[in-house]
Amino acid sequence: MTDFGAIDALLAGAKREVALPPVEERRALREALNVSRVQLAQALGVSPSTVGGWESGRDPSGEVREKYAYFLTGARTKLAAEEPPKAPADEREDIVPPQAEQDLGSGDDVEKLATPRPCVLCGQPAHHEVAGFPQHLDPDDCGTAQSPPAIGPAVPEEPAPPKQAGRPEPAGRTGQQERGVRVVPVGRRLTTADAQDLVGSAVAAALAEHSGDVEAATTALVKRAIPDAMALLDHSRKGGRYEVVAHPWLPDVLRKQSSRGADQIWEARPKWARPELPPGEHEVTALDVNGAYLSALKTHLPLGQLEHSAGNHHDRRRAGVHLITPPDWAHDAYLPNPIGSRDEPGPLWVTESTLRLLLRISGPKYGLCDPPEIHESWTSGATEGLLEKFRVALKDARDRAIAEGDEVTLEYVKAMYSKFVSTLGESNYNRELYRTDWMHIIRSQAFANLWWKAHRAYDEGLMVVRAMGTDELHVIGNWRAVFPEGRGVAEVKVKDVYRVGTPDTTD
Repeated sequence: MTDFGAIDALLAGAKREVALPPVEERRALREALNVSRVQLAQALGVSPSTVGGWESGRDPSGEVREKYAYFLTGARTKLAAEEPPKAPADEREDIVPPQAEQDLGSGDDVEKLATPRPCVLCGQPAHHEVAGFPQHLDPDDCGTAQSPPAIGPAVPEEPAPPKQAGRPEPAGRTGQQERGVRVVPVGRRLTTADAQDLVGSAVAAALAEHSGDVEAATTALVKRAIPDAMALLDHSRKGGRYEVVAHPWLPDVLRKQSSRGADQIWEARPKWARPELPPGEHEVTALDVNGAYLSALKTHLPLGQLEHSAGNHHDRRRAGVHLITPPDWAHDAYLPNPIGSRDEPGPLWVTESTLRLLLRISGPKYGLCDPPEIHESWTSGATEGLLEKFRVALKDARDRAIAEGDEVTLEYVKAMYSKFVSTLGESNYNRELYRTDWMHIIRSQAFANLWWKAHRAYDEGLMVVRAMGTDELHVIGNWRAVFPEGRGVAEVKVKDVYRVGTPDTTD
């Protein structure tokens, strides 16, 4: 006889899995509340890549599925509660405050929203979007004004109240801080009081802490260069108009192929030497380009998560990485190839910096090659000035340190910008900002800047002998008539002088 009791027990214990929203809605709900993937992953006890998988088509199971569904349902409810009732059409006209209207530059992409959406800064309904991100145009409507962060030793904070078990952490300003880049509403600008010398204060505090021991202070400052750089970036972004996605989902081309391998992005690192020199003996000067990565911070960087597109078209308002077939290069006898030293033919993934270099030198002004063929791209809305205040703050501190012979500050600043660039990928040393695309773009910009120096040298009549990495250029000729000498970012210094070739002994 069939054991009906066992079947009853099976039916009693069985239950259907809780339903989840469609895949395309999951990420939208999370981002509408300004909750980063890292925050949600921590609340659910999983990795950020797992959350990314759920937002790309995979489904969780078991207890974590119920927690994830709880978050998504709560997000829906919260957003619905914040949605204001629609007013008649003639009452929904919004007026841009005069000050905000003055502050909006011609380069800003500001649009009025037909339906209010949560502001990326405070989460309250906003009626406009800037560069594709909903924001309040009037600072009085958006309660995110905050004091600039301090850099240097951390000050203990009051302990946070315990979290309620099983509930995700609420979004809002805290979520913005954890994502590593704080943005304030359009219309707010830096004041004189904000422009304090954070770098100088940190150096003075370190020297005081180590009783004037220069070596110990320098070691301590270099050790904390990354968190201090992030704090300085946070301060420099005060008044920024753009919301930045600090932990975006990354396409496979930006993911490492193995634990110790690399991703698929080609940075166009030059390693070029002139194949042949004219007869005779020549004096070669090896020039060192100062602050290569610091200068490269001025480049076109994507703001949001990268989106895929196909076709041979470049939108200058966007930036990212591109799969291209590079043009043939017929000038290797006297100029390095702008895509670097690459032996393999065929398409390759390059950054925005490399693509813009190729497009520029293939244009009518230079005509050095054919335009590259673009096959597909991963891009987002972009700006060239995203890190400009950060760059200028570090440059000014560096210039003052050189003028005053302050080697402590000089080493500290160098560590800040070099480690900032090197840890933009998924690094355990910098968890506030995971932008592998930024890392590749900034490095490639440094290589592109070196290429332009080589071209300038050639254009001014120097003989270019070698170009290496980001900062090494070897030339023959009166280079001081072309490049200013010194330690400044816009200057070069002599690394070495050597002779090549054989003296001409003929009468």
